[in-house]
This record gives sequence, C-alpha cells and structure tokens, in this order.
Amino acid sequence: MDKKNIDGFAHIRYQKNQVSENQLIKNSQEFFQMMDQRRTVREFDSRPVPVEVMENLIKTASTAPSGAHKQPWTFCLISDPEIKRKIREAAEEEEKISYSGRMSDTWKQDLKPLGTNWEKPFLEEAPYLIVVFKQSYGMEKGEKVQHYYVSESVGIACGFLIAAIHQAGLVAVTHTPSPMNFLSQILERPAHEKPFLLVPVGYPKQETFVPDIERKKLNEVLIKY
Repeated sequence: MDKKNIDGFAHIRYQKNQVSENQLIKNSQEFFQMMDQRRTVREFDSRPVPVEVMENLIKTASTAPSGAHKQPWTFCLISDPEIKRKIREAAEEEEKISYSGRMSDTWKQDLKPLGTNWEKPFLEEAPYLIVVFKQSYGMEKGEKVQHYYVSESVGIACGFLIAAIHQAGLVAVTHTPSPMNFLSQILERPAHEKPFLLVPVGYPKQETFVPDIERKKLNEVLIKY
C-alpha cells in the first residue's frame, strides 16, 4: 500500500535507499569535506552563469522544511545591470551610515580581519543577485493566509541555498545591509514580503584572496549528553 489516508488527508509512503554504517560515515565525511571548502567571496568574475543553474539552486532552497509547509519565501533572481546598480547605490548609502554611526567600535573592530567596508562593488560585479524575502503571511485569492515560524523556515532555506551554490561550483557572499527596505521598493514587492537576505552569486575572480581565518573546532560547538 503506497498511500494512506490520515485525518482525511492523503499520505504517501516514504522511500529511501538504506545504506550501511560505513557508507553513512563516508557520505557524511565527504559532504563535510566539500562544505569545509566553502568560503565567503566578495570578488566576482564577470563570466556568465547559465540561468538554469540559478533556477536549480533556488529549487533546491525551496526543498527546505517550513512551518506547516507554508513555504513562506520568495526568491528574486536579478541579472539586470540597471537594477543591480540601483541596489548597490542604495546598499552603499545604508552601509555608509552604518560604518559612520550605527555600528559600535567593537563591531567595526571585529570586522577588520575580514577586510570589509561600506563599498559593495560585488553587487554589480556578480552576474546574479538573489534577494530572499520572507512572507509575514500568505495571500491566496486576495485573502490573508497565516504563516508559522517564518524566520526559522526562511533561514533554513537560505542554508540550503548557500550549500547548493557551493556544491554547484560557484561562490557567494551573504549580504545584509540594514535596514533593507530599499530592496522592497526597488523590486516592487508586496507589503507582506520583507527582505531577509541578499546573495550575490557567480564565479570567483581568477586571483581571489579571502581572510586567513579558522572555524571553531568540533569540541567548541558540540556538547554531547
């Protein structure tokens, strides 16, 4: 029996190939080793990326779990140079204000090893920008639909997206200029959608440097009970 009715709703049998413990270990090690090579990159090559790749990345992000399966996200894929220019100008305006007054001295000191500043040329240089919006509530046939655990759901989808970008062979930077309301205005998004994350995506420049930093060790992030 491949289908079952539960409380009046159809359920289908879940099927997944079983693997040995050795294969589980191998799979998990290989995925970690692949993801451990992921780095935030802010220098993009102008080489174009097939739009089919970008669509596949967003489809992967959309497989994320969400509260009551409401899938409270919208992904805006941007390649238009004029829109990218507008986004860069608006983002840099906010970043200038942040670096000159909003951010504490401690915050700015913590950012120094990363080499960041208010200038964001990658917003124009990357062949694609993905702007992720979270839907505070849904709209169906002109009526509001309640959503649940919106930030958590969209955050998980963004994690899937970042992993998919790396697995595909591309690079990205997660950018969160604050406030981000200008994204809603430039992209003309409806009131129930709020900007969550801005992700430039593409190939790295042939010669690219990233900060010489280390991730926390397992014993610093894992507590076993």
